[in-house]
Amino acid sequence: MNEQATTQTSQTPTAPAAAAKPARGITLHESAVEQLKKLLAERQTPEAGLRIAVRGGGCSGLAYVMEWAEKPREKDKIFERDGVRVFVDPKSYLYLLGTEIVYESTLMASGFKLNNPNVKGSCGCGESFSV
Repeated sequence: MNEQATTQTSQTPTAPAAAAKPARGITLHESAVEQLKKLLAERQTPEAGLRIAVRGGGCSGLAYVMEWAEKPREKDKIFERDGVRVFVDPKSYLYLLGTEIVYESTLMASGFKLNNPNVKGSCGCGESFSV
């Protein structure tokens, strides 16, 4: 979350423009941050975080797993915004590069949605995906 973008300019005016790099890491949309803050306050565990993992399973081969974690594990990648933390293990991180976590609330359902640019296909129910 605290990643900084740097810009380099070319010394030669005829150099082609560099292609935009894909987003790295995981970002939290403001809607996800606000919902996670509410949930953490209800649980009375403001230091905890949301663990997101990718596991084998489902119709399409892979599925997301979300659970509360009191603290990160030794090799976890940690993403933070406005005091809210998300923990991701190194293997799951490879599948989640560039993902944005959003919280959506509609008449039919409400919950966290992962906008993952790596997904190539998903099952009809939306519970699993393939890359």
